[in-house]
Amino acid sequence: MKISELLKKIKPSFSFEFFPPKTDEDVRQLFQTAETLKALNPTYVSVTWGAGGSTHRKTIDTVCGIKKNLGIDTLAHLTCVGASQDDLTAILGELQERGVENILALRGDPPKGETQFVPAPDGFSHADQLVAHIRRSWGFCIGVACYPERHPESASPEADIDHFIGKVEAGADFAATQLFFDNRFYFEFVEKVAKRGVRIPILPGLMPITSVSQIKRFTSLCGATVPKALMAELERRQDDPAAVIQLGIEHSTRQAEELLRRGAPGIHFYTMNRSLSTEKIVRNLLGRV
Repeated sequence: MKISELLKKIKPSFSFEFFPPKTDEDVRQLFQTAETLKALNPTYVSVTWGAGGSTHRKTIDTVCGIKKNLGIDTLAHLTCVGASQDDLTAILGELQERGVENILALRGDPPKGETQFVPAPDGFSHADQLVAHIRRSWGFCIGVACYPERHPESASPEADIDHFIGKVEAGADFAATQLFFDNRFYFEFVEKVAKRGVRIPILPGLMPITSVSQIKRFTSLCGATVPKALMAELERRQDDPAAVIQLGIEHSTRQAEELLRRGAPGIHFYTMNRSLSTEKIVRNLLGRV
């Protein structure tokens, strides 16, 4: 079913993001995680495209396998990286034939080792072009990304909002945010784009912290910030992995409670293909919202 329709019916929505498996053991782990999280009745699950488009075959097979074998609605990520318009059309055709109804349209990050995005010959330079391409010829529900703290490549917060508005005007049906740890960024972003006429659902994206080194690496890549008090507490616990995980659960639970109480349509969880923290957070929320 199309996510835009599901979001009208399911309140609040909980969705989970996975990355495509590389090995047989990764496949087993991912489907075990998906099976565990299925008990929480997710609105949908999404599968990333992989750095530089390197895992697109695994993305397609994983999305289709989850939908077919577990009966969960799925969202396939699709990026412009290394793909011509004909390449993208072929991928969209396969996804449609295999029953996928939802696409997250992204520009994508440069391949590993490259610092600047370079479009493929006859490819697209920006996500709004991919959104428009899909909208012109296909019946998919289209999701897009947004950045409450702005994309690292944007010249300013205002320019970043302009880019997001372009994706909405090109035909996006809903959006999910990059991860953040201070809800102020989400509420300010939603208020700003609403003043520009944006009415599509914007799902806040949360990543439960499970490792101090991991979260430092992720935030350095995506431009998100960790509140000083939270980072200090994480560093105090960094030699106790269980304590770090527990703090991550507590912080994400508090974030989610406030977000939902103040009108967010749901929560999109970046799971890192593990179920423990996400499952505990959602179970904390159930019955409170």
